Amino acid sequence: MTHLDTEMSQGSDFIRTIIKDDILSDKHKGKVATRFPPEPNGYLHIGHAKSICLNFGIAEEFNGATCNLRFDDTNPEKEEVEYIEAIKDDVTWLGFHWHGDIHYASDYFEDLYAYAVQLIKAGKAYVCSLSADEIREYRGTLTEPGKDSPYRNRSVEENLDLFERMRKGEFDEGSHILRAKIDMASPNINLRDPAIYRIRKAEHHRTGDAWCIYPMYDYTHCISDAMEGITHSLCTLEFEDHRPLYNWVLETLKTPCHPQQIEFSRLNLSYTLMSKRKLLQLVSEGHATGWDDPRMPTISGLRRRGYTPRSIRKFCERIGISKKESRIDVGVLEACLRDDLNENAPRVMGVLEPLKVVIENYPENQVEEMDMMNHPQKPEMGTRKLPFSKVIYIERSDFMEDPPKKFFRLGPGREVRLRSAYYITCTQVVKDPATGDILELICTYDPESRGGATPDNRKVKGTIHWVSALHAIPAEIRLYDRLFMEDNPEKGGADFRASLNPDSLTLIPKAMIEHTLAQAGPGYIVQFERQGYFCVDARDSKPDHLVFNRTVTLKDTWAKINQ
Repeated sequence: MTHLDTEMSQGSDFIRTIIKDDILSDKHKGKVATRFPPEPNGYLHIGHAKSICLNFGIAEEFNGATCNLRFDDTNPEKEEVEYIEAIKDDVTWLGFHWHGDIHYASDYFEDLYAYAVQLIKAGKAYVCSLSADEIREYRGTLTEPGKDSPYRNRSVEENLDLFERMRKGEFDEGSHILRAKIDMASPNINLRDPAIYRIRKAEHHRTGDAWCIYPMYDYTHCISDAMEGITHSLCTLEFEDHRPLYNWVLETLKTPCHPQQIEFSRLNLSYTLMSKRKLLQLVSEGHATGWDDPRMPTISGLRRRGYTPRSIRKFCERIGISKKESRIDVGVLEACLRDDLNENAPRVMGVLEPLKVVIENYPENQVEEMDMMNHPQKPEMGTRKLPFSKVIYIERSDFMEDPPKKFFRLGPGREVRLRSAYYITCTQVVKDPATGDILELICTYDPESRGGATPDNRKVKGTIHWVSALHAIPAEIRLYDRLFMEDNPEKGGADFRASLNPDSLTLIPKAMIEHTLAQAGPGYIVQFERQGYFCVDARDSKPDHLVFNRTVTLKDTWAKINQ
């Protein structure tokens, strides 16, 4: 097997096949270069993770290939340094590294301006003075051709003069734009003299007030690709109709490098949104606490919730790359996470809704240490000591006063096994005389059953988890669920806010967890046995107030609901 065959065995899709063929034919002189070009106008979401894994993954898989990180910062009114830093963090967290220095479209503002002047001199661009409404009217429709602007035949000299004065700031916003001169009758609306520069009197995060005209994305992107020597410009399917414009700009300018634009299907994920604009709306309207709200599909939100880079990369690998639009069930993403955490998350005891249990025949001041494995299938993860004492807490749902036949947990006169500890039997239920609420249980234990031994060969079907009341520490638990109740929150043009899940967050303020978690730091992930996987919240958790986010349940509870 050749080195190239080894590379291709890591993943196979139509894009990698194209790249493999290009390498074999030496189309790009032995070079493969991709780029990831986000606009810094919001936080990245899981859909961007697919593009990150594709572009940076190709750079990893093909020997000598590179991937640039380039910020498309041509819209100063919506861009912030905060977003740039967050995007850099997300790419790094996913385990990828960009080639060389970070690139910015603003690095090329002078070059882009010079190329625009070149287009004007070649009679391929003109300054148009129609209003925005008039431009829309002149553009035509999908079935009707557009009409030439009355300013389309301005002389080269007049266009150069107006464009220079646009740069100097002599005109108001909206009074002029620079348009490419292509074909107003083209069946592709993107070729009907598209705008390539507009006036925006806004301060830029890198260039300050040096510019008051800014290039449009379709014009900027292809030239930036060419200037960086990108060979394969990978983008999602909505840019397929823009490819002729991409090629027109590069061919008209006769750039020394002409990257190949290749489109693939974007990620559409059930029970969520894939729009930075709409995600920003959730934040600004208070439906989410921020871009990193653990219910958000942003990479920072997933990270805070407890998703791992391995699980997201595995998900992107599993769904693959294709040209066919589809909707991926979010359960696939959750399954990738469960697979990873099942292998790597240590097991601990956590009682979310504590019910006090007093073991009346257990010695008053005795404390024993029970040996607990950190992972039942991985002895190499070691063991820990868990104290056991006269008073413990069990899960309230593990007791029923009048249990049905198939309830195998604790009830009056019933015996259960405490995980890695003893058998206990409930002898009395203590209630609040005023409300009738259960306050505590009185139980006895069998001293011969230590560690789960089975004295007299009797059968005990139920095993429940517990913590010692004397040693357990309190914690706030946040049970996160899907943000939307509908598979497609925007189906039929619906307002996505109408399907927000009112139970997407449940707070449990006074859970009791084992003492070994006292020093658990931000991002630490565990499995609370029988409960799910949980992560120490990176923002709100403090040493004196631990906060755990439920990352994912042990099983897909939504699958049962939808059956």
